[in-house]
Amino acid sequence: MRTALFALICLGAAAALAGPVYKWTDENGVVHYSDQPHPDAQKVQLAPAQTYKSTHAPAAVPAPEPESAPAGPPYRNCSVAQPQDQQEFANLEQLRIVIFTDPSLRPGDQIFVIMDGTQLGNAPGGQYLLNPVERGTHTLQALVKDGSGTMVCQTQGVTFSVHQPSTQNPVNPVRPR
Repeated sequence: MRTALFALICLGAAAALAGPVYKWTDENGVVHYSDQPHPDAQKVQLAPAQTYKSTHAPAAVPAPEPESAPAGPPYRNCSVAQPQDQQEFANLEQLRIVIFTDPSLRPGDQIFVIMDGTQLGNAPGGQYLLNPVERGTHTLQALVKDGSGTMVCQTQGVTFSVHQPSTQNPVNPVRPR
């Protein structure tokens, strides 16, 4: 595979160098090279491209199998412990998301938090801090993936709502009437 790739690169380089090359120096003393003629340019003679022909192809060596941690028992359950389904929050600046797995998270496995269909990130130790929290109704879910990226557990969706005060609220302390 490497020999074939090397040969293709050499052929491409040889084709690129097949045309004439011109050299000139501008008024600032900068030397330029181009494949297009320029006033006061000199045609440069290039040596032929150096090539290499392999005498034999090396035997293919199989790639070593990646070391994987022992799989351990499969997950019986994984769930979003916090926030709870249909929970409502008022004036929330940040939200601690807690994911529970049974048995506990295996070495090499990772928990990914998904909110409203967008992956937020990794939840090391089963916790993720969401900051800031946009107001509105949101759906939250988590995926547990093993070291190879294969999903091994998926939580049920949890819906929660965040209510923030409106600037139009007549009792808003920021903008009293």
